[in-house]
Amino acid sequence: MHILLDSFQAVTNIFMRTPFWVVRRLYLSIFAKLSNGCFIAYKCDIRFPKRLSIGKNSVVNKCCTLDCRGGDIVIGDNVDIAQETNIWTLEHDVSSNIHGTKGGGVEIEHHVWIASRVTILPYVHIGYGAIIASGAVVTKDVPPMEIWGGVPAKKIGERKNDCSYELNFRPFFQ
Repeated sequence: MHILLDSFQAVTNIFMRTPFWVVRRLYLSIFAKLSNGCFIAYKCDIRFPKRLSIGKNSVVNKCCTLDCRGGDIVIGDNVDIAQETNIWTLEHDVSSNIHGTKGGGVEIEHHVWIASRVTILPYVHIGYGAIIASGAVVTKDVPPMEIWGGVPAKKIGERKNDCSYELNFRPFFQ
């Protein structure tokens, strides 16, 4: 079974390194739930895409890791995820005597903006319109319309707009 999963991951990695979004989308749409207008950039590491759902007009930029092995990753509409962000649904259990793992899903609501090199850990819910600053490590739920940053991430501000925009990022190559 482990060899079969490794082979599947190897094929996924090959498709995610093709420079054409149309090819990546065609492959991913067999497994993941991808809404109209969403975009996943070149060189993203998508693990177990069967548990991935991305809303309309959302963008996952290059070199991101979306690890769905421990639970579902649900990304809402008009979400902007910058490059080199890692979203984990599986982690080692620090209380385990055998270095075991535990997992849980991650939900990102509509109009969230996640800056570059953010790490989001399992069991996290990010509320509508929230912003996560570069380099933050999100270990707990983020309320709607708040700005969080730091390690571990904590509230550093509030967003004060109506989030009425629609993202439209669809480059031909990338």
